[in-house]
Amino acid sequence: MIIGLGSDLCSIERIQSSLDRFGARFEGRCFTAHEISRAGRRPLGRAATLAKRFAAKEAFSKAVGTGFRAGVFMRDIGVVNAPSGAPTLALTGGAKARLDAITPAGHLIRMHLTLTDDHPWAQAFVVIEAVPAG
Repeated sequence: MIIGLGSDLCSIERIQSSLDRFGARFEGRCFTAHEISRAGRRPLGRAATLAKRFAAKEAFSKAVGTGFRAGVFMRDIGVVNAPSGAPTLALTGGAKARLDAITPAGHLIRMHLTLTDDHPWAQAFVVIEAVPAG
């Protein structure tokens, strides 16, 4: 069963402006060390890489129904790649606690994430699926 659905559209230029204005302070507030490192390997597409991840965080916060309150913070939501290369989310802190709180008893979570960008936009969709355990 689907227990959460979220989407977000993010301006790559807005992320670039934040990087230009606030630099490492902006990165440290919004992104994990892994995300910052990955974006650093793409100097020409750095802002687009971070914008997709920013959109994924926003989409997740919508999917769990809190936005960025109730203990859910951007840095608690990390975009990582599964062994197949598909993007997925790694959760810590309040983001993980919120997901645990909405997970029905006797169910496991499958998270689905898709990311795309076409300058000047980056977009993400998150679907949270609960499947019976066992």
